Amino acid sequence: MDRLMAMQVFVAVVDGGSLSAAAGQLDLSRPVVSRYVAELEDWVGARLLHRTTRRLSLTPAGNEILPRCRQMLEFSDDMRHALDTPDETPRGLLRITASTSFAQTQLIQAVVDYGRRYPGVAVDLLALDRTVNLVEERIDLAIRMTNRLEPNLIARPLGVCRSIICAAPDYLAHHGTPRKVEELALHNCLTHSYVGRSLWQFDPKKVHGKGGKTRTAAQSQSVAVGGSISANEVTVLLQAVLAGVGIGHMPAYAVAPLVASGRLVQLLPDFEPLQLGMYGVYASRKHMPATLRTMLDFLAQRFAGQPF
Repeated sequence: MDRLMAMQVFVAVVDGGSLSAAAGQLDLSRPVVSRYVAELEDWVGARLLHRTTRRLSLTPAGNEILPRCRQMLEFSDDMRHALDTPDETPRGLLRITASTSFAQTQLIQAVVDYGRRYPGVAVDLLALDRTVNLVEERIDLAIRMTNRLEPNLIARPLGVCRSIICAAPDYLAHHGTPRKVEELALHNCLTHSYVGRSLWQFDPKKVHGKGGKTRTAAQSQSVAVGGSISANEVTVLLQAVLAGVGIGHMPAYAVAPLVASGRLVQLLPDFEPLQLGMYGVYASRKHMPATLRTMLDFLAQRFAGQPF
């Protein structure tokens, strides 16, 4: 059996909605299409399609196999194009996902600059505030801020994401300024739905002394927090913080300019909110296209030295 062809037929059947549609698309007879599907089912050891007189639908096994078939076909296509471009100049489509706040404030400019260097690459940037399944949603690269990596994915460190505890001057004028970590429990803290929703953790900052020596300003601490607003997106919380509603735990990449301009005030300067690693996450090291490899190199060089 030509397994690659069988996968192509299976994908065509699903996309077309019928054996006949796949036969027309691939210029095959309907019996040949049916045989390829049956042979693929024999090979994987499970039924992939429910067949009725009116419609086809995927079985649970079919739902599992379909994204893998698409991935294999993409790998095959990459191999063919690799022979056409022996200089390995990046060409083609690269699908990237990141949080809305990071996409807006940092990633889009990086993508623009990457495109100037590699004009043969088109980027499909998905700003999403949820964790995506890279294989099922056909994502080449996900930018994630986390200290808990999924074991089944490959992750390349790109930098560090630092955070700032901050509030608007108007909020502090009405409610006072917390001087200690534990005092945050007495304030209206606006929290992220997925990151530190009820517990904010802090590491002590390193203080540089004479002779290049460093000392620890204080001990690590954590505090239970809560407030009137929780949201799943940084830019939404940021608007509430700017409006003087409460105190925010914000990524530095989003609020550093606002602190510098005085629109927000940094709180608890001797403590640093727990840092998150910034990673480029992808599904497999095998058959890595030049587009993905060069984008990872580009982002690692760009963000490794940033004060995130």
